Amino acid sequence: MLWKIDTQSSQPLHEQLAGQVRRAIATRALVEGEKLPPAREVARGLGVNMHTVLRAFQTLRDEGLLEVRRGRGTSVAPDAQPVTRHVELARSLVSEARRAGLEDREILQLVEVQL
Repeated sequence: MLWKIDTQSSQPLHEQLAGQVRRAIATRALVEGEKLPPAREVARGLGVNMHTVLRAFQTLRDEGLLEVRRGRGTSVAPDAQPVTRHVELARSLVSEARRAGLEDREILQLVEVQL
């Protein structure tokens, strides 16, 4: 898995990392039981504090997506199902905006302003 962060983004680094793992699980790029690299290694590779990576892993553990075991590492939890509610909300937003007469270009501009 390729880890990326955008230091210019207003989104906190740990949320960016957690989002990448959620996406990888949703697209099956990461599968049940697959081990993630150690937090220290990810942090070193990205040039961030190890606690940033640990916070992302902890968030995902709390969501039931990862298993974090001392001495065994971090792996994708059995039956990990990423929350798809956000995708459904985004689709609903686009659908409503189109019904309101907005063109896709206008919808994209509105979203970009919020980033």
